[in-house]
Amino acid sequence: MIWDTGREELDKTIRTRDLNDSFRKSGRGGRILTTRGVAGLGDEFVAEAFQEVSGFRDFNEGNDPHGEHDFGAVVVREHKLFWKIDYYDRDLEFGSPDPSNPAVTTRVLTVMLSEEY
Repeated sequence: MIWDTGREELDKTIRTRDLNDSFRKSGRGGRILTTRGVAGLGDEFVAEAFQEVSGFRDFNEGNDPHGEHDFGAVVVREHKLFWKIDYYDRDLEFGSPDPSNPAVTTRVLTVMLSEEY
């Protein structure tokens, strides 16, 4: 639970969450990917999926235990989708050394059918 951490870690979690929310809502500040299953449902479906992901607000202890707003589930046209934000270094080779620092982090949002998870 995020409230059990020290003040510095809590500040990093809040910065990470704010960066994730901004990226998820705007599509700016990282890369966006879909799986083959999502892409195969067509451009209109993909657009609807991203609209649902960008508007997602149902964060709770069950789907967001670290308070980073980096995972969620939505339903589009009866398809359950998962979305996930991962943190990489700027070269996309390794994990980010500090997801709360956009100078050293590239965010990657992936949208997938639940059965592709």
